[in-house]
Amino acid sequence: MTADSLDTTFDRLTRRAALTGAAALAAPSGAWSQSSPGTVLITGASRGIGLEMAKQYAARGYKVIATAREPGRSEALRALAAARGNVRLEGLDVVNIEQIDALAAELKGTAIDILINNAGISGGSKNQVFGQIKYEVFDPVMHTNVRGPLKMAEAFFDHVAASAQKKLVNISSTEGSIGTLIQRPDVRNYFYRASKAALNMVMVNVAKAVKDKGVIVGIVSPGLVRTDFAEGLNLPIMITAEQSAAACIGIIGNLTMEQSGTFLRHSGGGVPW
Repeated sequence: MTADSLDTTFDRLTRRAALTGAAALAAPSGAWSQSSPGTVLITGASRGIGLEMAKQYAARGYKVIATAREPGRSEALRALAAARGNVRLEGLDVVNIEQIDALAAELKGTAIDILINNAGISGGSKNQVFGQIKYEVFDPVMHTNVRGPLKMAEAFFDHVAASAQKKLVNISSTEGSIGTLIQRPDVRNYFYRASKAALNMVMVNVAKAVKDKGVIVGIVSPGLVRTDFAEGLNLPIMITAEQSAAACIGIIGNLTMEQSGTFLRHSGGGVPW
């Protein structure tokens, strides 16, 4: 469950995010050192799990390309870029196909070891109550959570294939696991659950399509995370974004080709489809 904005997404789906202030000047690619563990590109990096992954990968010495619709409006992301020369901010709305193509072209020739499709929206639980479903919300959820990651995979395939690690990672959710939910009584989030199930299927296909190029496709559930994405949920089993990011980074670091296209928990082990 990612931490992208929920309430302001739908009226800004096609607007290019402008970098402002320090974010526009932070960490140009020429300022990066020549030696690092690799390069990671993270979508939806302005808050929550995405922001924490950006922080932790940067601390590990990775070159981090942190994207968000409006990175200049995230004080935490601006501060990270200002503090570390290995963090580069880019404006990107993953529902905008042209923006994805433009960023891929801008980064042509840059090998990306790990591409993390983290950006996502839930659509809001109040919009997905059976009998009162707001269908206008369906397309934004599917475009963000499914079409966006698929387009990112296509647009940045050459970048990932040219790297040493060759990992294409998708932050999914156990909410997209039919095998898990069939055992539970709760009924909610029709759009969100459908989008994560669709993301999983799409990425299993991608895993098969890119296997011969040595690219590993990861599908990772980040756990039940205590962020604004959880819409006020506060349960004892919830973990922090920092804990989730650390766990996901551990899973990503150990991904093998044998695990490509499988659905993994942040804590290890598989998730039933």
